[in-house]
Order: sequence, then C-alpha cells, then structure tokens
Amino acid sequence: MPTTDQLYDEAIDLRDQGRKDDAIARLEEAVTLDPAFALGHGMLAKLHADLAHADQAIAHALKVVELEPKDTFSYTALSVIYQRCGRIREAEDAKAKAFSIQHGLG
Repeated sequence: MPTTDQLYDEAIDLRDQGRKDDAIARLEEAVTLDPAFALGHGMLAKLHADLAHADQAIAHALKVVELEPKDTFSYTALSVIYQRCGRIREAEDAKAKAFSIQHGLG
C-alpha cells in the first residue's frame, strides 16, 4: 500500500499532466489514510479551487488551519481560497488571523 507521501507525489505528477481530477482522487486516498495530512488537504483545497469546487476547496483549507492553527501560511492560503471562491469577508478575516499570528497577537 502506498504511503501518504507517495500518493501526494503521484498527485503532483498527475496535476502537472493536467489530470486534476485524478490528482484529487490520489489526495483523497492520502487524507483517508491520514486525516491529519495537512499537506494533502492543502493541495486538495488548491485543486478544488482550480476546478471551481468552492465548497470542497474551503472545507479542505479549513481543515489545514484546524490541523495547523498557529501557522501563518495556513491562514494566508485559506484567505486566498476564500478570495478565489468569492467570499471576500471571510478572506479578509483569514488574512487578519494570519497577520495576528505572524505578529504574536493571537
């Protein structure tokens, strides 16, 4: 059975070939194996956003910040996902949270 890292690497190769749906399938396998695989959730968020699957993109981005609540980049990525999905207020809130973490305010 492949590891989460192997599945992630396969997903990246598939994405690079333009096969985003297949990449999503590999990443779903990875996060099923390890629900705490933040890197997999992050890539799922991006791929779903690329395919205009707003609800799935946001859900995976939220999972990343749940798994890494003190990580500035996770909130920045969430902000970008929200923005790409047309949810500007939420994007601004996530950006503010990233700023807050970066500057030790929260």
